[in-house]
Amino acid sequence: MLQALSIRDFIIVEQLDLEFDAGFTALTGETGAGKSILIDALSLSLGARNDGAVTRAGCEKADISTTFFISNNKQAQQWLSEHEMDADEQLILRRVIYADGRSRGFINGASATVGQLKELGELLIDIYSQNAHHSLLKSSTQREILDVFAQAEALAASVAEHYQQWRKLHQQRLAAETNAEAYAEELAELRDKTREIKQLGFEAEDWIALQQEHSRLSHGASLLQGVESSLAALTESEPNALAMVEQVQHQLSQLTDFDATLQEVLSTVESAAIQLEEASRFLNRYLQRTELDPARLAEVEARIQSIHAISRKYRIKPEELPEVHESCVERMQVLESAVDDGALKQHEAQAWQTYQQHAQALTAKRTKAAQVLSVNITEQMQRLSLKGGQFQVALTSGEATVNGLEQVEFLVAGHAGVVPRALAKVASGGELSRISLALHVTTASSGTVPCMIFDEVDVGIGGGVAEVVGTLLKQLGDARQVLVITHLPQVAAQAQHHLQVSKTQQSGITLSHIRRLAVEERVDEVARMLGGLHITEITRQHAKEMLAR
Repeated sequence: MLQALSIRDFIIVEQLDLEFDAGFTALTGETGAGKSILIDALSLSLGARNDGAVTRAGCEKADISTTFFISNNKQAQQWLSEHEMDADEQLILRRVIYADGRSRGFINGASATVGQLKELGELLIDIYSQNAHHSLLKSSTQREILDVFAQAEALAASVAEHYQQWRKLHQQRLAAETNAEAYAEELAELRDKTREIKQLGFEAEDWIALQQEHSRLSHGASLLQGVESSLAALTESEPNALAMVEQVQHQLSQLTDFDATLQEVLSTVESAAIQLEEASRFLNRYLQRTELDPARLAEVEARIQSIHAISRKYRIKPEELPEVHESCVERMQVLESAVDDGALKQHEAQAWQTYQQHAQALTAKRTKAAQVLSVNITEQMQRLSLKGGQFQVALTSGEATVNGLEQVEFLVAGHAGVVPRALAKVASGGELSRISLALHVTTASSGTVPCMIFDEVDVGIGGGVAEVVGTLLKQLGDARQVLVITHLPQVAAQAQHHLQVSKTQQSGITLSHIRRLAVEERVDEVARMLGGLHITEITRQHAKEMLAR
């Protein structure tokens, strides 16, 4: 449930802190007062695309925060858990949009991408714009509406996934049949290549160690000569470094009896003598274990030459050989399955069977839901001054596609005795608006999103029909949180809660405000919607009667 909205420096809103209630809330105000700003701000906090400058004139940034109560929204809690975010009862989405167009998103205080805001937002609010009925003419929209009503969205997604899997295998089989000879030649080349690389028994980390060993063996004579010379200079020649340091140590130890300040340098010299002795012992050990090994050197050089030969042959670096071997093996597996026509056909057949099973299950759900939806919308049409009208959800079997085994099409007859035809061909603007609203209200009961916002979806409706629309929205508010932006007093009067948008001028700057109306204030607002700028006692009495009903 939507709990609160906080807006700072957004378009013509300086500061707004608004709380929302459960049930049916109406949002009204004069044309141009800024009612759509509320929807725009909500949409941006839910990850909508920022198409233009939305910061208030003279401000560096716009800041929008939306608070939700999600203790009963299992989908939202699961999403937060999967993304390792706090999943408390309260959820706060925040979007900061800078004047230069940059934006930042936050979920419960943690940095989030716009894509994450959008994913989570789709689990929290459904927004229906005043032009939403135009999308109803699209076959994709009609199919989605039916799948939502049938609670078959997950199944439809599974059908699409299995179709793509079958399609991929189908294309592989066709390619294999067309390119069988080329595949066989490539496979033979890959087998030779992988065999040669495998025979090396080569690992990437071995290459560095091999190069280091070759360097040591190839410079063995120089190493021994250098170590022997160093050892002589340290301890074995006359004079040598250790003897000279020990002489200095002896002299200083005598002088410290006369001047204690020399003790520090004496300690340094003693340490130097110890280190020289350690160095001498290390060099002695090195000479004892090191010897010239021409045989091992020849062996190492031969191995390096073998590795270089294979690398040059396939034009790759030596250290890349293991990775190339792995990629060749993977490609061989693909080609072997392609060359093995029987195995590929079997995999394709299994994928097709799996797709058919899911698609047929989807067809069964759609067929059952189509019958119920047809009856429900036809009943709603009678209430919405489309007496004798008829609505049908037609399922036409056709070629298997990513969307299933049938085409979904909405048919409508505006009057009794008329054969239902495609919605796009026969529905007028007013009829389309009413049918769209009936669909929204009817399918909402099968949805899982807890909050619905209708942005002037009642455009083109008036009189008794408007009162029916208000009744439908009020019924919907008994099960869901419903926020409706409306110009119709018949709709606003049936709301449980009422918000009013107004616009003021301050120091030459236009600002928009939204406030909750008390009972008496609702009377004046409904009266304004009935009679315009000049409210009379007659319109006020009419407004009281509407609110009382």
